[in-house]
Amino acid sequence: MSKIEIACFNPESAMIAFGNGADRIELCDGLSEGGTTPGFETLKNLREKMTIPIFVMIRPRGGDFTYTDSEFEQMKKDLVHLKSLKADGFVFGILDENDEVNVDQNKALIQLAAPLPCTFHRAFDRAASLEDSLEKVIECGFTTILTSGQKPNVSEGKENLKKLVELSDGRIEILVGGGLRSSNIEEIRAVTNAGYFHSSAITDGGAFANPDEVAALKSK
Repeated sequence: MSKIEIACFNPESAMIAFGNGADRIELCDGLSEGGTTPGFETLKNLREKMTIPIFVMIRPRGGDFTYTDSEFEQMKKDLVHLKSLKADGFVFGILDENDEVNVDQNKALIQLAAPLPCTFHRAFDRAASLEDSLEKVIECGFTTILTSGQKPNVSEGKENLKKLVELSDGRIEILVGGGLRSSNIEEIRAVTNAGYFHSSAITDGGAFANPDEVAALKSK
């Protein structure tokens, strides 16, 4: 049985994920933008209701992953506030203008988050080089990379994902996500040898996780 993280863009999805066996929640807002920092109240309310870890997205806007000084300051402030509300970990990823992993800025956020774990999100799939980016993310101190193998989805990226699992060699968790569903998780796991998988479990193009899909992902 795989470990499953569900990306939840609203509290309803988080409760569905929790109630149907998810191992962890990635809490965000901004579904149409691929995930942004959620409201503080959302975390506060969910924290009282659930016992599984909630990792919180820190991303001030959609679009690219290179931020202005004021956006970076906002990210730091949001992280500190959400940490005080008992987040279990954080999800972010900052690139520089050459699409390289911005080691200094990512490290600064990881230090603020300490001792909580941090996931480098799918900014990794926009980063310049697979191997160099992997080493830089590890150097920053992230515990996890969320990736589709630098391809549009996990099916296209499965060979790269396999390579990442091999190259990481247990130094960092490769969290496989991007077009992952219960219909393809078994094939993707067989090819990649990954142990942790990420999905929104949204099956109808709407905004809410499908309880049956969460349960199906978990049971595969």
